[in-house]
Amino acid sequence: MDANAEEVVVTGLEVDPAKLAEMIAGDEVQVIDVRRDYEHDAGHIPGARHVEINELTAQAESIEKDRPVVFYCRGGSRSAMAAEAYAQAGYDSHNLAGGILAWVELENPLEPDDGNVAEQKPV
Repeated sequence: MDANAEEVVVTGLEVDPAKLAEMIAGDEVQVIDVRRDYEHDAGHIPGARHVEINELTAQAESIEKDRPVVFYCRGGSRSAMAAEAYAQAGYDSHNLAGGILAWVELENPLEPDDGNVAEQKPV
C-alpha cells in the first residue's frame, strides 16, 4: 500500500473513520445512518441520526445545509449515493469511507454498548 494513502483523510466526498471521530468529538458534523431499521437498531455510530435512504428526500429540509453532513451505511455504497445527491443539492455532504464496517474496524464505539454491525438481509 502506498504510504501516502494513509495520510488521506478526505477524498472527494469521502471521510475516513478517524477523521469522522474527530469531527464528532468537535461537534462539527451531522452524522446520518441511511441503513434499514434493523441495521440501525443492531448498532450505530453514537449520536447518529437515522434516516433510511428511501426517506432522505422527504427529510432533506430537516438536515442543516450550513453544516457538514456525513452519511454512512454498512459498507459505503448506499451512503455514497446519498452523499452525491446531497452534494448536488448544495450540501457539504460526505460519505464515510468503508461504512460502519470501517468504523468498527478502528475500534470506534457503537450504540448500544453491546451493538454490532448487522448482516444485510435481502430486500
